[in-house]
Amino acid sequence: MHIKIVSVEIPEDCNIIIGQSHFIKTVEDLHEVMIANSTQVKFGLAFCEASGDCLVRHSGNNEYLQAVAQKNALEVGAGHCFIILLKNAYPMNFLNTIRQVPEVCTIYCATANPVEVIVAETEQGRGIIGIIDGFAPKGVESSQDMIERKDFLRQIGYKL
Repeated sequence: MHIKIVSVEIPEDCNIIIGQSHFIKTVEDLHEVMIANSTQVKFGLAFCEASGDCLVRHSGNNEYLQAVAQKNALEVGAGHCFIILLKNAYPMNFLNTIRQVPEVCTIYCATANPVEVIVAETEQGRGIIGIIDGFAPKGVESSQDMIERKDFLRQIGYKL
């Protein structure tokens, strides 16, 4: 077995959701989730088919984000993983609905941070071992940091 680190590309002002599913129907179901939950979201998604033709299947409403999602999926190359790149929306607006898609097994991350995917490769194929999301902590938030965090959440409309 070989372990590989894949740095995924996240375009400026975008977020990424990486997960695993079990069926080709995932592409259309995730597309429907994205458009049903936001009229503003721009997105591209890619899904690594793990049997049959073993193609990277894709969809979305933004050609550039689709192309980057496809590139990322090819580089990760793990069976049944999916990658969604989204702009003009936050992942938290989609996660519950994505989890309810019957064929979705897990969500590894949802972030705008730099992401590295830890991939194991055997003679059979590849699988995601884990995700490195962002950076290590530099300390503990102060009372001023806490005030700023709470103010930010209210400023963007996620708290009253």
